[in-house]
Amino acid sequence: MRLSWFNVVSLTFGFVFLYLPMIILVIYSFNKSKLVTVWAGFSTKWYGELLQNEAFLNAAWVTLKVAVISSTFATILGTMAAYVLVRSGRFFGRTLFSGMIYAPLVMPEVITGLSLLLLFIGIGMDRGVMTVVLAHTTFSMCYVSVVVSSRLFTFDQSLEEAALDLGCSPAQAFRLVTLPIIAPAVISGWLLAFTLSLDDLVIATFTTGPSATTLPIKIYSAVRLGVSPEINALSTLMIAVVTIGVILASLVSKRNVANKRREELAAVRAE
Repeated sequence: MRLSWFNVVSLTFGFVFLYLPMIILVIYSFNKSKLVTVWAGFSTKWYGELLQNEAFLNAAWVTLKVAVISSTFATILGTMAAYVLVRSGRFFGRTLFSGMIYAPLVMPEVITGLSLLLLFIGIGMDRGVMTVVLAHTTFSMCYVSVVVSSRLFTFDQSLEEAALDLGCSPAQAFRLVTLPIIAPAVISGWLLAFTLSLDDLVIATFTTGPSATTLPIKIYSAVRLGVSPEINALSTLMIAVVTIGVILASLVSKRNVANKRREELAAVRAE
């Protein structure tokens, strides 16, 4: 299909609108001047300053720790919820259960953060890393449930039935047959929950404490006092990490597709 001039212009303006600010940010992260809008020459000193900034390093460590733990919990709970919703059929309270699972998808983050804050205050729980982990698990497990449910809907249940006929228990059939097949969806759900946790600012602001400042909160607090070159350097590093992750995931996906095609060709030749 040939692209019309209108589509080309629309795509060009769209990509420029999305990526030009990032390109400018990356360029000015190598700026020698303390003023982020005045170019004074090429320099990498702000990356060295960033690596010596204990506040940003501590916030980055807290963010990674919260993201890994909360995405793991969210993946486990979201996968369990998806399995119950898809495989259990109609049961008493199914509508309420599904509504509670999917409510964070449509609920404003301010409401979610405020309600969790009131819950933690009501039960007398000190705010810190654990409260942020619980909050991120709460709002990200619904995304995992949606991703895994879409895969379970298209899953051939006869494979599980065959495993049960061959002597597997339901738990063994799930571990040996179902889980390996839906593993791409589970991994995708974990990555989505991890990304949402890294990016969250609103809910973390309500549920965090003085000892658990996440990186988005730290960046927001720093930007309110003025954008510094260290912020540009930090943002550039985050963009680089995300870009490398996307490239690696694309390469792995292409390799898996190529291996699958080779296996199919080998099976056809063997026949």
